[in-house]
Amino acid sequence: MRTSALMLLITPLIFALAACDGDSGTTGNTADNTGKQVTRNLGNTVKNRGQLICGVSGELPGFSFVGTDGKYNGIDVDVCRAVAAALFDNPDAVEFRNLNAKERFTALQTGEIDLLSRNTSWTLSRDTSVGLDFAPVVFYDGQAIMVRKNSGIKSLNDLKDKAICAQTGTTTEQNLADQMRKRSITYKPVVFEDINITFATYAEGRCDGVTADRSALVSRRTTLPKPNENVILDELLSSEPLAPAVAKGDPQWSNVVKWVVYSLIKAEELGINSQNITEFANSNDPEIKRFLGTEGNLGEGLGLTNDFAARIVKHVGNYGEVYDRNLGTKTKLNLPRGQNQIATKGGLLYSPPFR
Repeated sequence: MRTSALMLLITPLIFALAACDGDSGTTGNTADNTGKQVTRNLGNTVKNRGQLICGVSGELPGFSFVGTDGKYNGIDVDVCRAVAAALFDNPDAVEFRNLNAKERFTALQTGEIDLLSRNTSWTLSRDTSVGLDFAPVVFYDGQAIMVRKNSGIKSLNDLKDKAICAQTGTTTEQNLADQMRKRSITYKPVVFEDINITFATYAEGRCDGVTADRSALVSRRTTLPKPNENVILDELLSSEPLAPAVAKGDPQWSNVVKWVVYSLIKAEELGINSQNITEFANSNDPEIKRFLGTEGNLGEGLGLTNDFAARIVKHVGNYGEVYDRNLGTKTKLNLPRGQNQIATKGGLLYSPPFR
């Protein structure tokens, strides 16, 4: 009887311990995996496939847009191309998929895409409850409002009881509501899922203003029938750090995307670009040798070749080159770099050490 009683006491304890071990393991299969590691190896899947699948907007000049030649271009597109260059030594080994704001996160979570590079703001809730792992910021932005020049609207206060167009399912809609509530300004929100319909409605005069990230407003203004008849108000409604993202639970893949972005920034810090990279091949500078992979084995830790950063610069360029050809002063958008300069030039961008 004593033995039976003892077993009755011990058995529940054994099962309890087993349950705890299962929760803390890497292959837990419960409905809520928040905080648990999930065994994935997307990097190998992508390499075996021979192509990266990248989710973009496809409708935002300067960030991701299909040109008259049928090719994708923009800063978000170049991030995808940089990842492909690191993986395959081929920046064109990318399949782009256009996603709207509502479907972008689901596409990443379900594995429809490998990487989301779609002018997406890094927020706490997206980093936690939505289940995203963000790479470094590729563009520091802020939300603003565009109005017609002849409207007489000079500030948010002038938008009292006015109709404002916004895209639903974005931080844009939420930020507008927060700022107007904070100022006790009543307004009429006019929201759409489709970004094209949002701006078309504004262009038709059915909204007094339209709100989005400032960069998006600058970009979209160029597509309006009379761009110069529209102005962007100086007031910013929020800070919007835009960054690529991958699904949470795959630290190896997350690190690959993270260090691809850092490679773009570090190359500019080191003064290495697509035009002069061959001149650095025989450099005696230890930092440059590690960066280009002629010394050490940093790439192996990411599951990449040691010259992965050199591949990126050779095919895509450094961050400055990416910015200049897509958003810079020589483009139609003509966006000064401002806070998107590297830190040594007064901006917010810098890379951790390659060592």
